[in-house]
Amino acid sequence: MANTYIPPKVWTMDEENGGQWASINRPDSGARYEQELQVGQHPIQLYSMGTPNGQKVTIMLEELLAKGVKEAEYDAFLIKISESDQFGSGFVSINPNSKIPAMVDRTGDEDINVFESGNILFYLAEKFGYFLPQDIVARTQVMNWLFWLQGSAPFLGGGFGHFFAYAPEKYEYPINRFAMEAKRQLDVLDKQLAKHTYIAGEEYSIADIAIWPWYGSLALDNSYENAGEFLDVNSYKHLQRWASSIAERPAVQRGKIVNRTMGEVWVEERHSAADIDAVLNQDS
Repeated sequence: MANTYIPPKVWTMDEENGGQWASINRPDSGARYEQELQVGQHPIQLYSMGTPNGQKVTIMLEELLAKGVKEAEYDAFLIKISESDQFGSGFVSINPNSKIPAMVDRTGDEDINVFESGNILFYLAEKFGYFLPQDIVARTQVMNWLFWLQGSAPFLGGGFGHFFAYAPEKYEYPINRFAMEAKRQLDVLDKQLAKHTYIAGEEYSIADIAIWPWYGSLALDNSYENAGEFLDVNSYKHLQRWASSIAERPAVQRGKIVNRTMGEVWVEERHSAADIDAVLNQDS
């Protein structure tokens, strides 16, 4: 059946637009209510949820702690996006865009607010001197792939993921359109990883930390119901090798479960290493 929708001259919000996030999506920005954020005792305060974008930062912080960087100790407070926590005045004061994750660095004389997951990774890498090469050639390659992820992931999540898993109805055209783009992206990564151990070369970097929660989880078939089978992720052998090797890193195993509210293993909030240890060791 042909699409009979004719766009109006001026768009207005449909209160009955449907979908999983219909109750919180609006065309305006800013705080919707007054709410102060909790503050812990560590140098880094993270306000987030364990989505792929949130996992980037908790994995990075756990990797830094594994390197012995004590200044990377952090409190991770859960922001429940389905309950509009991201629209409280406290959160909006850190990130006017009302998206997780948002971070406050309290190590200096003045607090520094940092938002956008890619920028948080860059900030932490610059601050602590890990996972971002100083050599201009190697550094540029890492930044190439960090920006690739920031531009590509919306097609996977907001595009393919939305229409495949979350839209109120399934339509062939958008699913096919975004599945094609998702597979093209998987092919880009697979061909890059055929030449290199890690995404940007032979050293683990913030490029891997950024990309793994999105494409590594998808390659291991942990993203969206049946999406891995639908996209034939097992055919991308080099991506599979990389995704599995990153998944074995202890810091990745720790970081990926922080600020989660469901799953086989999860930690709703993290205020010390013991919070994660207790969950990971409960069956051992």
